[in-house]
Amino acid sequence: MSSRLAARVEEVLRPIVGTVLASVSVDVESRRIGKTPSELDYTDLPVLADNLAAALVLVVGKDLADAAARNVRRLA
Repeated sequence: MSSRLAARVEEVLRPIVGTVLASVSVDVESRRIGKTPSELDYTDLPVLADNLAAALVLVVGKDLADAAARNVRRLA
């Protein structure tokens, strides 16, 4: 079960990478920092955003990956 914060991160990512990849990205990057999506809190957003930018650059390019990361950081 995702937290409200995880759902908000997915909402930010969805227009950029689509529904499935947004969900998978939040799950993978949450686990990378040692949490599940339901355990995410606002203090995790900076590192989560950095990890998402690095991962998404391969899929959507640097500009869109950086924009997604900025939008995730703004959720704080």
